[in-house]
Amino acid sequence: MELILASASPRRRELLGYFGLPFEVIPAPGPEVPPDEADAGRTVWFLSLQKAQQVAKMRPKALVIGADTVVELDGRILGKPHDEADAKRMLRLLSGREHRVYTGVSLVRSSRPYVCNTRMAVTRVFFREMTDAEIDAYVATGEPMDKAGAYGYQGRAGIYVERIEGDFFNVVGLPLCLLGNMLSEAGVKLH
Repeated sequence: MELILASASPRRRELLGYFGLPFEVIPAPGPEVPPDEADAGRTVWFLSLQKAQQVAKMRPKALVIGADTVVELDGRILGKPHDEADAKRMLRLLSGREHRVYTGVSLVRSSRPYVCNTRMAVTRVFFREMTDAEIDAYVATGEPMDKAGAYGYQGRAGIYVERIEGDFFNVVGLPLCLLGNMLSEAGVKLH
């Protein structure tokens, strides 16, 4: 069975590799267009499905995996920062607070046997207080710039996370247990 990851994320590519299955990477070609006035859950649900469907149109016989991750704080979605000032703003908001990380995962095959399945994982993350100097130094590394909420838990930002409640891999960008269940249900034999 042809398996495609519809994401340019090196973290998702690495995590999908843990399954030991052959796969291709074909990032979704279109822009991400979130639904109007959506909450975090609806946003990741919609965007992960949008990405998987875009690639499935190009490769209808393949089983395509789409994923999208956002950080939610007090009902506000924190996506990827636009620039360093935006990253610092996000990190100041997260400092000393609890927030949630949402990841939507979609599997789509647009030819028989058809597959269209979307699910979501949510993880609570608790940050310790960060000083302005720590925020400035972390942003200067460049690590926050391509990550939802302006941090990478699997990287240098891990020293600011007091604890999590939920799937660690969800915070990294691909909830492996959830995806494994979805792949099994779609007929993929896992090692």
